[in-house]
Amino acid sequence: MSSERDRPHIHVPDEPWRAREAYTPHGRGGPPKEPGAPATGRPAHGKSLEDAINAAHAKAKQRREAASIGIADATPGMYLEFESFPGWDLALESMEKRRANDARRHIELVAVTAHVEGEGDAAIRTQRAAVFVPDGEVGHFLKQLEKYADTRPKKPRERRHENVYDRVASVRLAALRALWTDVVDAYPGNDDETIWWEVWLRWTDGQEFERLNEYCARVEAKISPRRIEFDDRIVTLIYASAKTLSASLDVMGDIAELQRAKETATFFVEEGPADQAAWTLALAQRTSPAGADSPFVCLLDTGVNAGHPLLESSLDPEDCHACDPSWGVNDDGGGPGMEGHGTEMAGLALYGDLVEHLAGNAGVNLRHRLESVKILPPAGQNDPDLYGAVTAEATNRPEIQDPIRRRVFSMAITTKDGRDRGQPTSWSAAMDALAAGRSLDPSGRGLKYLDEDEDAHRRLFVVSAGNIEGPALVRDHISRSDVEPVHDPAQAWNVLTVGAFTEKVVVSDPDWNGWSPVAQRGDLSPWSTTSVVFQPPWPIKPEVVFEGGNVVRDDADNIDFPCDDLSLLTTHYKPADKTLVSTWATSPATAQAARFCAMVSAEYPEFWPETIRALVVHSAEWTDAMRGHLAQAGGKTARAQLVRRYGFGVPNLERALRSASSAVTLVAQDVIRPFDDGKMREIHFHDFPWPREALAALADAAIRVRVTLSYFIEPNPGRRGWQTKHRYQSHGLCFEVKGPTESLDEFRKRLNQRALDEEENRPLSGTDNDGWYLGPRARNRGSVHSDILAGFAADIAERGTIAVYPVTGWWKELKKRDRSKHGARYALVVSIETDEVDADIWTPIANQLGVPVAVEI
Repeated sequence: MSSERDRPHIHVPDEPWRAREAYTPHGRGGPPKEPGAPATGRPAHGKSLEDAINAAHAKAKQRREAASIGIADATPGMYLEFESFPGWDLALESMEKRRANDARRHIELVAVTAHVEGEGDAAIRTQRAAVFVPDGEVGHFLKQLEKYADTRPKKPRERRHENVYDRVASVRLAALRALWTDVVDAYPGNDDETIWWEVWLRWTDGQEFERLNEYCARVEAKISPRRIEFDDRIVTLIYASAKTLSASLDVMGDIAELQRAKETATFFVEEGPADQAAWTLALAQRTSPAGADSPFVCLLDTGVNAGHPLLESSLDPEDCHACDPSWGVNDDGGGPGMEGHGTEMAGLALYGDLVEHLAGNAGVNLRHRLESVKILPPAGQNDPDLYGAVTAEATNRPEIQDPIRRRVFSMAITTKDGRDRGQPTSWSAAMDALAAGRSLDPSGRGLKYLDEDEDAHRRLFVVSAGNIEGPALVRDHISRSDVEPVHDPAQAWNVLTVGAFTEKVVVSDPDWNGWSPVAQRGDLSPWSTTSVVFQPPWPIKPEVVFEGGNVVRDDADNIDFPCDDLSLLTTHYKPADKTLVSTWATSPATAQAARFCAMVSAEYPEFWPETIRALVVHSAEWTDAMRGHLAQAGGKTARAQLVRRYGFGVPNLERALRSASSAVTLVAQDVIRPFDDGKMREIHFHDFPWPREALAALADAAIRVRVTLSYFIEPNPGRRGWQTKHRYQSHGLCFEVKGPTESLDEFRKRLNQRALDEEENRPLSGTDNDGWYLGPRARNRGSVHSDILAGFAADIAERGTIAVYPVTGWWKELKKRDRSKHGARYALVVSIETDEVDADIWTPIANQLGVPVAVEI
């Protein structure tokens, strides 16, 4: 875990940190440091921990005997809370002891939390772990501590557990809060406050839910009849106070962790129109709209009802357009079943899931505004072969009104099938051309650069991957998604394609008794399409996934939706009837992604569309469920296929917006000229202001480096039997990182034949393949490449030079159409991160660039 993200990313200028060279390619052909002994010495420290455990054991036994509740078949025991010394993590794996044939006797680690006191350099971080210890098993720890404290062991090589207990500052009987794994602020304000708890149970003998039901009946707490079962956990909801729930720790050992139950759309959707209006008005009154100079999310959809109370202050009537003025700008496009789609997306693009805001009472300070372009007629559909032109027309409308606004175009409308399987179409190629800077020519209705001598106006498009249709939804949704390719135009290279995952797995609505969620928490949403069946040359799609909701199944594997508990909440297009409505699938995921992009643009107004896309991808991480699938992949090839399912994961706004002292993100924006007269032209070497001394001082500490390269290509979409990516893209770019033992000169010569002296051979210093999570073969797909390198700090200290170089494309082959002289923009985002929270690798970089170190956030 890195330190607090309270510092800006560092923008690295071209000079003097980038060298440009003429380019000719060559012919193709450890563990964390252990702490020392505590200041008191191991014998005294071991005796102190032993006494604390014995005291906790006696207190737990006393509390159990005093309790007036007895639960049949409960496993007696106690919960111990171990706390680390400041700055150290606990040896968590060593705190468990599992019995092969008796799960009820497991010593089990149940909850781990990090605690930070103070701010900035004065912050003190500790780690706490709650461990359930059944009666009769406490001797496990006491025997270890006896060996730990023995300074003269009888056997010289006898294990003494120093790495475990040198890290432990204290042990105590755990209170209920020790099992709390949600955000700190969500814990009840006092022990008598009654809330809905999300209770995670240990799975031991199959009777855990029954025991919890019995306990709730005895203490008159309300328990949901619904539960969800995972491999080793059962999750349900309880309505109780902390005081009531605390007593369960004394009489049963089934609870593993606690969170605050998530408010769902169900409550608000089921409210009557008057109550919905009241909730909506309250939120509107505590919302502060963004200013006119803020970024805009431009929705290409069915239109938006700008009079909705939650939208009217962020969407001016003059910013509502239609491709055909005769359609009107109101939200009634697409015919039956589509009306309201645009207004639903508007609410999500502005606020995200409304449940979070409606369930709280904090002020909402918006950082972006909305525009709307209606691209669907009031009835029926546009002709399929016109969608590229319709999209170009839609892009043109707001840009005529205000050409200098910072915009993110959001389009959650696609075709209903994926038959193109990654191959370009007129629609996807139009999206690529528009993103690359071409504009609609009103005279010929074509796409061209309006001024060949000026830098083209690039655009960022966020597009939905497309949905699996309702009748095709099945219990084995992962297998189904793997054979359902993303829908046109989501295969476009230059757009940010968004799929859906879900964390919505708790069904509490009694109307759905007997039904269970299909997708597991953190896994792909059943709605989401993928690029698993794409041919290798085509891009990784989707690049990222956002929340898209879940569906339910019964015992006969019948699938149904919508279940409001598993959906998102947004604005309804007829607020006079009702103001709120639930929504699901890749459309709301896309609207949330557009919101994310606008917030990044608001934070860094100087960043290009290519750069914003790079930061979104760069911030993404795979969930635990996704990592479980990735961990089972046999090698980089199998891993690459799974990335085609999940993209690069779920973006994290904090990571996209901020660096930390121990996790720094560097951003370079540059222009390269790929070709000249059918030959390669230049290569760039970015010698970043690397924190070499700070990294070298960390020695064998684990470091993660991530590199993301983002650029826009010009499309050449004709299907003339050209099956390779090189004939669709105008140019390609790749990155490579200097090896830890290579000199800069060897690195240059390894990549660039022109760097060799006469009769000198190419250096045999190796390649950049080792240690990368994906490797160049898997990552170099499409026009955004991202990969992660893990290593020791001493090695990473020598890897601060990154090359960006071109590969072939149709600009090289078609010399008369080569635009290399105008340059091809790219964004290079590099992050360095360590879990050593006391490490400061941000400041040495800032000092080299003259960036103020004392930054107020």
